[in-house]
Amino acid sequence: MHEKPAESIEQAQKQSRTRYFWWINYLTDYTDFDFLWEPVPWQAHQCHTWPSQWQKDSGTYLIPQSGYTDINYRKDVVLTRLPDITPIVEIDHMDGNSGQVDRVTKTVRYFDNYKDTLTRIARTVDSEYIWVVSSICNYVDFDFSWHPEQWQSTMLHVFASNDQKFGDTFYMHVPSFRERISQFELLDWYDVNFVNINVPRRPMPVIQHNYDSQETAVRTLDWVGPLAQFVNTDDVVGDSVTVPLWRTETKTIVPLTTGATSVIVPRTAVPYIKTQLYDYPYIDKTHREHCVDQPLDIVFVSNGEKDAEANYLWLKTVTRHVNNRLYRIEGITGRVAAYHAAAEASTTPWFFCVMAKLRVNQQFDWTWQPDRMQEAKHYIFHAKNTINDLEYGHMAIVANNKKLVLETTGQGLDFNLDQPHEVVPVLSGEAIYYTSNWIAWRTAFRECIKLRANLPEVESEYRLKQWLTVDHGAGQWSSKGAADAVEYYEEVGGDFAALKKSYEWAWLASYAFFKRNLITDS
Repeated sequence: MHEKPAESIEQAQKQSRTRYFWWINYLTDYTDFDFLWEPVPWQAHQCHTWPSQWQKDSGTYLIPQSGYTDINYRKDVVLTRLPDITPIVEIDHMDGNSGQVDRVTKTVRYFDNYKDTLTRIARTVDSEYIWVVSSICNYVDFDFSWHPEQWQSTMLHVFASNDQKFGDTFYMHVPSFRERISQFELLDWYDVNFVNINVPRRPMPVIQHNYDSQETAVRTLDWVGPLAQFVNTDDVVGDSVTVPLWRTETKTIVPLTTGATSVIVPRTAVPYIKTQLYDYPYIDKTHREHCVDQPLDIVFVSNGEKDAEANYLWLKTVTRHVNNRLYRIEGITGRVAAYHAAAEASTTPWFFCVMAKLRVNQQFDWTWQPDRMQEAKHYIFHAKNTINDLEYGHMAIVANNKKLVLETTGQGLDFNLDQPHEVVPVLSGEAIYYTSNWIAWRTAFRECIKLRANLPEVESEYRLKQWLTVDHGAGQWSSKGAADAVEYYEEVGGDFAALKKSYEWAWLASYAFFKRNLITDS
């Protein structure tokens, strides 16, 4: 035994005076190991190595003094690698969990991305190897005796966080990393070994709130740590999606349901968000089926329409196998009051409002959800007008936001357009409004008042022309109502207060009698 350890196998070969010499690792337990072992003659030219509990090469070798031609990886004895004294550096993600790992020699703050953070660490430590751990991970069951294969000794070893291979735990050969990292734009491009050992992340904060929009919650509520899960339903979705923190582009907003009732948000996204989560450029939508949103309520609104009962029974038929709750509101006088009653009946933040003149599309998707990553708004679907062949939002299903409905007092000519809204170009059904001369005239009059008020908008101009010139109904009472609306608009000079009278059934009835000698349905 030489007093001075050899610094390399080549140096040991020169020092050896025996046929073989042992090259051993001070971190290995040799309590029961047989150092008298010698290979059989036909293996005398080989270097023999034994596995550890981690790798097929434990760092323990029996080497011929004269040199060797290949390596024989033995399997008869597994040597136990002991926990070493490699320094541990902790990255503090400002989540309140730092300081829970033993033997930490240095703590540094996470700085925007792991490449810059690890570079800063490598420049400030003197050790050849270091462990880098993160405060967001739990190391109670982690075994720091792990070591790489010999040929991987200068690589950066990355341990998965949960099921995410771009993890938060690193084993670094400091001199190599310090020398080479500046050559790489991204940490991903460095010589990285992704180790298939999972380190669990600590649960991220779960923030439950009553805002209809996640955007409002993210802008107004605070939390500690790099990530949080925002939930605006009673059903909390577990944080089984692990968002990588390697750089800004990987720190994505992750909706966990179709309607984003649950969404994971990185802290770095907050400064970007002004009106919607989509203000942040990095969104991962691949986990939107992680959980199922609560179905929206359906509210059927009727007020004596001739086909109301038939359309309601049809609605019950086509929704009998869905999980949406169905309610009916009847006999409410006035459009504003009817909408408010529908909203009060709903138990969900949004509800499908179905007016009595609509025969719903049998294929309509009742699992549809509003996008809670945007501001709260109404969503207006399309309906087919069988009298004039138009297909747009008139008389269609509207996914109304309950809070917005109750806040609306009907200041404009269209109740739904008084609040933020979005058109969903999906056919929700057929508008069956030519059930009487009165209903046809009234429906056309009210709609064409709005279209005339929107001119010179190109789409409104086309729709108004269609209302005026196309009428498949008997007696042409739809086109008559359209013409009377345009004439009335011109007579009052577009005066808003005069146009607003079209909101009330009583005024419409008197004007129809005055203009056309038309009597309302009894």
